[in-house]
Amino acid sequence: MSIRNFLFIFSLFISISCFAQELPPIAKYQSNIYGAGNQNWMISQDTNQFLFFANNEGLLEFNGSAWTLYPSPNETILRSVNCIDDKIYTGSYMDFGFWNRKKDGQLVYNSLCKNLKVKLLYDEQFWNILPYDNWILFQSLQRIYAYNIKTKQFSVIQPKEAIIRAFKTSKGIFYQTSEGLFEIEGGKSKMFLNDSIIKDNRLVNLFETADGLLLITQNNGIYLYQNNTISKFTTAVDNQIQQSGIYSGQKLHDGSIALGTISNGIFILDSFGKEKFHISQRNKLGNNTILSLFEDLDKNLWLGLDNGINCINLQSSVRSYVDDSGVLGTIYASVVFNDRLYIGTNQGLFCKDVNSNSNFTFIQGTKGQVWSLFVHDKTLFCGHDSGTFIVNDQSANLIFKQSGTWKFEANAGKIFQGNYYGISVLEKQNGAWQFKNKLKNFDYSSKYFEIINGNQIYVGHEYNGIFRLNINSDFTTVTNKYKYTNPKKGKNASLVKFNNQLYYASKDGIYKLNLKDKKFYKDKNLSQIYENEEYVTGKMIVDASNNLWFFTKNYIHYYSKGKLSTDLKRNSLPIPASLTNSMPGYENISQISSNTYLIGTTDGYYLLKNSFIKQNKYNVSITGVSSNVLNKKLINSSITEEGTFQHDDNNITFSFTIPDYEIYLNGEYQYKLEGLHDDWNEWTSIPMVKFENLPSGNYVFKVRAKVANSITENIASYSFEIKKPWYANNFAILIYIILFGVIAYYINRLYTQYHDKRHQKIIAENNLLLELKELEIQKEIMNIKNEQLSIDVDKKNKELAASTINLIEKTELLNIIKEDLKNSDDSNSNRSIKSIISTINKSVKEEDTWNKFKDAFDSADKDFLKKIKQLHPTLTPNDLRICAYLRLNLSSKEIAPLLNISVRSVEIKRYRLRKKMDLQHEQGLVEYILNI
Repeated sequence: MSIRNFLFIFSLFISISCFAQELPPIAKYQSNIYGAGNQNWMISQDTNQFLFFANNEGLLEFNGSAWTLYPSPNETILRSVNCIDDKIYTGSYMDFGFWNRKKDGQLVYNSLCKNLKVKLLYDEQFWNILPYDNWILFQSLQRIYAYNIKTKQFSVIQPKEAIIRAFKTSKGIFYQTSEGLFEIEGGKSKMFLNDSIIKDNRLVNLFETADGLLLITQNNGIYLYQNNTISKFTTAVDNQIQQSGIYSGQKLHDGSIALGTISNGIFILDSFGKEKFHISQRNKLGNNTILSLFEDLDKNLWLGLDNGINCINLQSSVRSYVDDSGVLGTIYASVVFNDRLYIGTNQGLFCKDVNSNSNFTFIQGTKGQVWSLFVHDKTLFCGHDSGTFIVNDQSANLIFKQSGTWKFEANAGKIFQGNYYGISVLEKQNGAWQFKNKLKNFDYSSKYFEIINGNQIYVGHEYNGIFRLNINSDFTTVTNKYKYTNPKKGKNASLVKFNNQLYYASKDGIYKLNLKDKKFYKDKNLSQIYENEEYVTGKMIVDASNNLWFFTKNYIHYYSKGKLSTDLKRNSLPIPASLTNSMPGYENISQISSNTYLIGTTDGYYLLKNSFIKQNKYNVSITGVSSNVLNKKLINSSITEEGTFQHDDNNITFSFTIPDYEIYLNGEYQYKLEGLHDDWNEWTSIPMVKFENLPSGNYVFKVRAKVANSITENIASYSFEIKKPWYANNFAILIYIILFGVIAYYINRLYTQYHDKRHQKIIAENNLLLELKELEIQKEIMNIKNEQLSIDVDKKNKELAASTINLIEKTELLNIIKEDLKNSDDSNSNRSIKSIISTINKSVKEEDTWNKFKDAFDSADKDFLKKIKQLHPTLTPNDLRICAYLRLNLSSKEIAPLLNISVRSVEIKRYRLRKKMDLQHEQGLVEYILNI
């Protein structure tokens, strides 16, 4: 096989593998999400736009925010459901009836079978419910029970053969048996159509059209009944639907026909039978078996599957192209050129006719990563991992291969391209674009760069921040390079020029260049989009209509220049990053027509058409109010009446919703609790709020919502009161007032008694104080007397000491005189001398001296001699005499004359006295005697 043939076959294989449709968004709900059985047999919608599903485990409700399962009363499979007026009618095994909504918002079941005058047949199940005038018809496989909602009476229609299915049109009620198609008229059955086609084929549904009745058979396609004639209604998918088997059918508001099959998903045909969509499990449908179909008030198509629930947003302005084969890969760039849509992916460059569902074709030679697509001078440039290609229709020519190419910018008749290792220049020569040169002195990767004022280039580098380059006039050399320290580098940051302003976006915010001082300053207005942890990427894109695009966690934002001011106007699309499934840092969006944008993803792309998001009118409603005592079970309360709660039942939970079922419209809520705080809280996507430990008082809870940029017209509110505790109500307050009066009386009485007692006590205390004062005075008098006595004693002691000293001196003097007289030689006076000596001896007689001293000493210190005698009984009178002299602190020299002995003898006596007193060596005799 030649290389050319191989490449042809490879290209053909790729183009076939890349075939897919641009489909509307599909919301998928598995049983683990809605919390019920796998199979869903019928679908309906009430006036609040809440959805109801006849599920294997009961009645399943979806209000746009929360799923609620109401188990069937007899624990059997619910086969049918239909919302009529304010009631939800259901049919199950051996039972049918209706559900009413209680005041607390919950549903309660009421069986109608108890009013039947006939018994239900054995093993009877109710597969369909049809309203007609004042009647509700419940269809089983054996009977039709017609219930008159005014008279509450039943009539029963029981054909001879089993009922296959009952149908309703504007002209009447029909049902099919093996005998044909019957019409109910006047409460009776009559044959309407008994053609062999009807007898031999099971009807799934029948619709009215302008041409007649459209009959949907299970295995033999579609037929048209017109002017009493049945003819084949040919479609583009006859073979497929016949082989797949039709299980359910639904006529849509625009005349289209939705056909749910047993094994091949859903087919949606226009009124002429042309295929609009074929959606199966292969292209994102949850399951290939469609048990039921229903078009809601917002024109969404709901699918009850054999395993789960799907919702197809047929009216969405979003279309998705999903590449399940993986041949295309992740899309990084797209552009429309010469009526062809080109997409650059990590697998290479692909193209197809822009206004058709034709296959994508791989462009030979471009295998590998495509980073960018750029149209200039009627030429398509492709930035590739291998370099730069010029694309001509379905071929590509490599004109630069020195380095991979990130992006392109046209300036001064040249094209600057950001490469892996710097910036290079392309120039047109002889009618063809060629590589001219690389800018010298700069070798950093230039994924993002912008040219300002012709000769300055700003480069945004994810790991090195921002560079400012000055280049020479012939665009060959970087003459000056400046690296900014602020703003700092950031992951997934980018740089872009918009409205002649240079912007830099990173996780720290969005910065704008001041052209005067060439510094970047944070743009607080634009940076708001990254608040509340919204940052995912700093990627910015400017489209052909001069809109600036940003991608955040929960939104896609785009800014446009205001018509009446220079302020930028922000528009937000509630499309989260989890749904767009783009590669972080490589998000891409391109305007492929005046009203269509393409967003590349990791497995295909999305198309945003028209005004992006339709602005429906939505109403927010409070769906539940519950309360509880701390750490106890929640109790539901009425949502239609003002609430009253006990003081300890003060943890209040509110649930609310908007019935929005489009996958790309994320509803957000804003609420406030008047009485607690009067300001609206921040927008949140959580449809529930709990207020804990509310104080007693009156409150009004208010909630509003927005979808996309449209705020709901209404504000739902709920008024309630938290009662005061029993000890704080009016009756208790009256009791408190009475008790307060009684207590005040007794307190006053007690206070008076206390005051009197205190007065008496004060008087007693004063008397006691007077007595104490008097005692203190007496004590002071005693002290004064004692002091006086002490003074007198001291005085007497001093007098005694003085007297003793005088006596000593007198005795010494007399002894001196006596000695002088004894030594006199005058014999004549010898007699006279003796007489004088005798007189002197009488005057200095020891006993007389002691007796006089003792009397005086006893007068001054009468207890001393007694005390010391008691302490030391062995003391002799002489010992006591020495002690008395020592008490007066007399020295041995002063004591000797009084005892008429020598000083040495006194010392000996003192020594003996110490022995008798048994004093320690270190203890002084005089000190001891003075302390007695």
